[in-house]
Amino acid sequence: MPPAVTSADRQTVEPLIRARRLTKRFGSFTAVDAIDFQLSPGEAFGFLGPNGAGKTSTMRMVACVSPRTEGELTVLGMDPAVDGTRIRARLGVVPQEDTLDTELTVAENLLIYGRYFDLSYAETRRRSEELLDFVQLKERARDLVDPLSGGMKRRLTIARALINEPDLLLLDEPTTGLDPQARHLVWERLYRLKQRGVTLVLTTHYMDEAEQLCDRLVVMDKAKIVAEGSPRQLIERYATREVLELRFPVGVQETLDGQLEGLGERIEHLPDRVLVYASNGEAAANEAHERGLRPESVLVRRSSLEDVFLRLTGRSLIE
Repeated sequence: MPPAVTSADRQTVEPLIRARRLTKRFGSFTAVDAIDFQLSPGEAFGFLGPNGAGKTSTMRMVACVSPRTEGELTVLGMDPAVDGTRIRARLGVVPQEDTLDTELTVAENLLIYGRYFDLSYAETRRRSEELLDFVQLKERARDLVDPLSGGMKRRLTIARALINEPDLLLLDEPTTGLDPQARHLVWERLYRLKQRGVTLVLTTHYMDEAEQLCDRLVVMDKAKIVAEGSPRQLIERYATREVLELRFPVGVQETLDGQLEGLGERIEHLPDRVLVYASNGEAAANEAHERGLRPESVLVRRSSLEDVFLRLTGRSLIE
C-alpha cells in the first residue's frame, strides 16, 4: 500500500483527478452538467446524491469507460480520451453490480484477474493471499463464488480491485443491497484502506456511509453539483446544530396556525411530524411547551448529513 498522505501534503501535490465543466449527454438528455471538482492523493472523496443525479455517469468518465461530451478531465495527470489504457492500468474499480466469475473459486477469481495486469503467477498468488486475509476471506479461498453471501462477494470484488495495487480506487455504490452487518464490515475494510493512504472515490446515497468514509464530498442533484465540503462543513453550512422533532395527534398539526414560528431558524412541516431546526433543541422544546403546545412525542437530536441532503435535493421520490 502507498504511504499515508497528510492534509498538508494535499495542498502541494498535483490532483489525481481534475474536472472542469465536465459534461455527459446521451442524445438530448444531460446526465452530467458542467461540473467542477478535483481530488488529491490520499483523500477519500464522495459523490452523494439521489438516484439519477449523475453520480455513476461521472464515475464512468473517470474510469475511462465512457467518453466525456464536453469539458476537461484529467485522471492521474492524463487525458482519458488519449491515455485510457494507461489510466485503467492504474485504477481499481468496484462496479455497482458484482462481475465475479461465479463458477470459479474465490482464489481463482483473483489469480485470473491479476494476469490481466501482466503480473507473474507468483506475484499474483502472493497478493491474492494478502488481499484475502485483508477482506477476511482467507478461509473461503477454495470455495466457489456462487454460493457466497452478498457481503462476501462485495469484499471479494474489493480485493480484486486492489490486485494491481492501484493509485486510485473507484467504488460505485459499494454497499447497496447489503445487510447492516455486511455494510459495516465493508466500511471497516475501506476505512483501513484509507488509513493506509489509498485514495478512494465513491458514489453513494447512504448518508451514514458518506459520513463514515469521506474526507470531502460533493452533493449532486439533477446532473449538477449543488454543494461541496467535508461532512461537518456541509452540516454547519446547511443545517443547524440540533433538530427538534415534534409529533402531534392526528388533525392537530393542521390547526397550529403559525404557533411554531420563531422556535428555530427554520421550520419544516412533514405529513407525520414537524422539524424545528435550532441551535438549542431543548430550549426550542421548552418554548413550544410554554406556548401551550402538547405534542405526542418530542425528540431532540444532532443535525446530520441526511438533513443537508434532504434540504438540497428535496424529499420527493425520483423514479
